[in-house]
Amino acid sequence: MTVPQKVDIVFTDDNYHDYHDPFMGPVDMKKFDKQVYDALKPGGVFIVIDHIAPAGSGTSDTNTLHRIDPAVVKQEVESAGFVFAGYSDALINPKDPLNIKVFDPSIRGHTSQFIYRFRKP
Repeated sequence: MTVPQKVDIVFTDDNYHDYHDPFMGPVDMKKFDKQVYDALKPGGVFIVIDHIAPAGSGTSDTNTLHRIDPAVVKQEVESAGFVFAGYSDALINPKDPLNIKVFDPSIRGHTSQFIYRFRKP
């Protein structure tokens, strides 16, 4: 990822999990998150929204269910130098069992998703 000049915000919605999938790469997540970090101005923010996988599942559901454990995202992004700056639960759906594919008709368009905000110091 490159930009012609430093930016205030980088935003990704429902695709951070894809970078962990075979069809994308392999993507070096440490390198990717560092590229996002380097693209931002000091104080800039990186917003990540994605489908929630069960706690402790890591990246095991990225290719099958198209979900990711939010803890993995937090760890990966923070390891690039970002500071966790908050979250919102506005997209949480308590009826989502978290263990079915996001494209399943019973949940499609209504999955539980996390919204994380990271800041570049």
